[in-house]
Amino acid sequence: MVSSSHEAMHRIFQEYPGLFSRVSEVLGVAIGPPASATVMPTDLTENRPLERRVDTLLRIDMEDDQSYLLAIEAQGKKDPEKPASWMYYLSYLQAKYKLPPMLLVVCQDRATAEWAARPFAVGHPQSPVLTLQALVAGPHNMPVIKDVAEARKDLALTTLAAITHAGDPDIGVILKTLSTALRDVPETIADPIVELTAQGLGNRPAAQQWRNLVAVDLSFYKSPLSEEIRDEGRAEGREEGRAEGIARSILLLLAQVGVDVSDEARERITGCTDLDTLSRWLLRAPTAASVEDVFAEK
Repeated sequence: MVSSSHEAMHRIFQEYPGLFSRVSEVLGVAIGPPASATVMPTDLTENRPLERRVDTLLRIDMEDDQSYLLAIEAQGKKDPEKPASWMYYLSYLQAKYKLPPMLLVVCQDRATAEWAARPFAVGHPQSPVLTLQALVAGPHNMPVIKDVAEARKDLALTTLAAITHAGDPDIGVILKTLSTALRDVPETIADPIVELTAQGLGNRPAAQQWRNLVAVDLSFYKSPLSEEIRDEGRAEGREEGRAEGIARSILLLLAQVGVDVSDEARERITGCTDLDTLSRWLLRAPTAASVEDVFAEK
C-alpha cells in the first residue's frame, strides 16, 4: 500500500514544479528555473498485461524553449527490481515524447538514498549497454534548515528537506522552524505545505510533533489538518467534561452513604479519564461500605 509519506515526496513537485531547480542545485547539477511546467499522465502501461506507472511526471519548459521530462519516484526501501523499471520508464518516455528525460528519486532513509544514487548497468559487465544514474534527494544531501529566515526564502525546499529528514534526531527543531516560517504566510500558500508535511511524516513520531505545532503555531489557519486537530480537541474536551461530571457524582454518592474518601482515593477518582471505569465506579458507589468496594475488581 502506498504510504502518505511516499505520496508527499513526489506530489510536492506537482504543487511546486520550480522546486526541482533548487533541488538540482543542492545535488550539484544546477538545472535552471522553468518557464512553465505541465503535470503529465503517469501511466506508462503498454497494450500488454504489465502495468507500469511513474509516481510523478512533469514536462518542464525552459525560457530558452528547451524542454525535458522529469520523472520523480519516492523510494521507501531498497528494491533490486526497481532500477530495471526506472530504465524502462526513461527509455519509454524518450521514445514516446521525443524529449530528454531525467529521474529524481526522493528518499527518507540514508541507506536507501545511497543505494539509489549508485550507477546501475545493464548488459555484460565488461561492456554495459545502458547505465542508469539517478539524481537522489535524501537525508544524506538535503539541507537541515533550522534558521527561520532561510526557511522563508524557499518554503517548498524547506518542506521537502523536512520530509526527507523525518527520522533526524533534530526533526523537532526542523519542524518548529518550518511552522514559525509559516506564521505570516497567506493561507493559500501555507495550507498545502501544512498538509504535505503531515503526509510526508507519515506515522513517524515526528508526525505528532507537527500536529502539535500546527495546533499551537498555526491555530488560526483553516487547513484540513488544522480543522481535524481542532475537532479532536473539541472531542477530547467533551470526553474530559463527561469524566469530570461522573467523578463528581461518585464523590457525592459516597458522601451520601457516609463513606470516607481519602485524599489518595479522591485523586484516583478525579484523575480517571476512562469513561467505562468511571461508570462502573458510579454504579457501585450507592451500595459501597468503603471506597475499596468502589475500586474492587469483580
